[in-house]
Amino acid sequence: MKRFHVHLHVDDLEKNVSFYSQLFAREPARVESDYAKWMLDDPPVNFAISTRGAGHGVDHFGIQTESAEELIVLKSRAEAASLVLEDQGETSCCYARSDKYWITDPQGLAWEHFHTPGAIPVYGESHGASANESATSACCSPSIETSAPANCCAPTTTFPTRCC
Repeated sequence: MKRFHVHLHVDDLEKNVSFYSQLFAREPARVESDYAKWMLDDPPVNFAISTRGAGHGVDHFGIQTESAEELIVLKSRAEAASLVLEDQGETSCCYARSDKYWITDPQGLAWEHFHTPGAIPVYGESHGASANESATSACCSPSIETSAPANCCAPTTTFPTRCC
């Protein structure tokens, strides 16, 4: 099964956690000081919000797979369609270890395709890095030329900078 992923940037995390918890009739699966995520089954959506962005609104969309094999199928489909993609491979991003790549739609909206085999306790923490190193160097994407400040989790080429 694949799960649709939506990530929004919000100004007030607590207020939005309250709103979306009421909207979805359930509490988030994960809450951090700057992030919350609901793993909804009906419809199957990974819905995340964070305060780590330049503004509020849609950050990116995505498709989360349950298996590495499903991710390979999605990647093969994108490559067969000659879509430009940035493969980040295995990465630590937000609060998860993931294998991912990014594509953009004609409007420049980033789409993340990813498989997440595990969680990490610290935002952007990489294996073997200290928390301080993780906060600065383990972000999912180096900065790119964009009007927005460089953030975590976005692809590095012609894609907008995003945080998961």
